[in-house]
Amino acid sequence: MTGWKMLLYKEVLRFWRVAGQTIAGPVLTAMLYLLIFGNVLDEHVRVYDAVRYTAFLVPGLAMMSLLQNAFANSASSLIMAKVMGNVVFLLLSPLTYVHWFLAFVGASVLRGLLVGAGVFLAAGLFVPVGLAHPLWVLAFALLGAVLMGSLGIVAGLWAEKFDQMAAFQNFVVMPMTFLSGVFYSTHSLPPLWQTVSRCNPFFYMIDGFRYGVFGVSDVGVWHSLAVVGSSTLLVAALALQLLRSGYRLRS
Repeated sequence: MTGWKMLLYKEVLRFWRVAGQTIAGPVLTAMLYLLIFGNVLDEHVRVYDAVRYTAFLVPGLAMMSLLQNAFANSASSLIMAKVMGNVVFLLLSPLTYVHWFLAFVGASVLRGLLVGAGVFLAAGLFVPVGLAHPLWVLAFALLGAVLMGSLGIVAGLWAEKFDQMAAFQNFVVMPMTFLSGVFYSTHSLPPLWQTVSRCNPFFYMIDGFRYGVFGVSDVGVWHSLAVVGSSTLLVAALALQLLRSGYRLRS
């Protein structure tokens, strides 16, 4: 097994050995959101004509869980390696910055997809949801996971303490995911907040994913793909540049 594959294997084992916390926990949290909001609002809210509100929640919750866990995997791995000091073993290895990127983002993508699939399957026990366009579902899930895995690298390199990482997650990642249309359609918002929502790239990830599930969305799916694809390239390029320069790794 080559070096980057070994690092990828180690990163996968890191979350898999505590799967109850890293996989089952987020799935349970999403199910609680589904049961609470679905039971309270299902009879009162209708977003799309042929879709119940409980079903409407499922793709948003699956994608939100996918994004948050893809971010958490690479971010937590890097900050722990820096704080505990074992990042020096990676720096002394012959692995290049591209190898680091492939291993950390690869593990993030796998964890994000496992959590997202878990939410989707568990939600099927409560409300039937099909896949209108499976390839769009796969495309937005993969792009979203790569984007958030890359963003996790950026945050993990920037943060030097656990509280800095918590601040990044609480003040950047959480608000952007919750305000991305997980629980509502942007058509129900006033014009000002519709404009604000459409400045959030997370909105396009969830809206494009929802198009793959229901075949309807708030904006055109190709528009969403263009925004998500360009955002993914931008964040991945930033993460690669920071890794190449050794930002906050070699000091």
